[in-house]
Amino acid sequence: MSRQIDFRSVSPHPADEVYATLVDPTYLRARLERIGGPGAGLLEHSADDAGARYLLRLGLHADDLPSVVRTVLPGNVTIERDERWTRKDGGRYLADVDVRIPGAPASAGGGMRLRDLPDGGSELDVRVDVTVSVPLIGGKIEGVVGDQVHRLLAAEAEFTQAWLADGHR
Repeated sequence: MSRQIDFRSVSPHPADEVYATLVDPTYLRARLERIGGPGAGLLEHSADDAGARYLLRLGLHADDLPSVVRTVLPGNVTIERDERWTRKDGGRYLADVDVRIPGAPASAGGGMRLRDLPDGGSELDVRVDVTVSVPLIGGKIEGVVGDQVHRLLAAEAEFTQAWLADGHR
């Protein structure tokens, strides 16, 4: 079984500008430094006119995890997030995302859509399915992980808006 997470953020900036920020290695490193957790880093990055791909490492302190998660994942948790963006026509971008937690019976995967809004600005929609393969408590852990993912996406959206507002383009 898996848990679906949906997240939406709206920006006053056009999709082309938001996309350019989201795939900029300077931005990614700054975001990871601020909210990426222990051991965070940009492991791989490539971009061209057709799109971009990057691999991020994020970390979670064991103390920040609920006890039900610590029973399965003792110690700090390392997360690897692989994003593959494709540029579409007219202010539209699509991405596939895969998330792995090395050494853990958990994974996530899904997609993202960034597009211009008719009245200006843009929106980013994220849909991710979280799967935890642990008998009896897997569903409870999926819920906890889903909440963590939602909080992380909200923090990333807030960081992105502040980055753009500060003129980092």
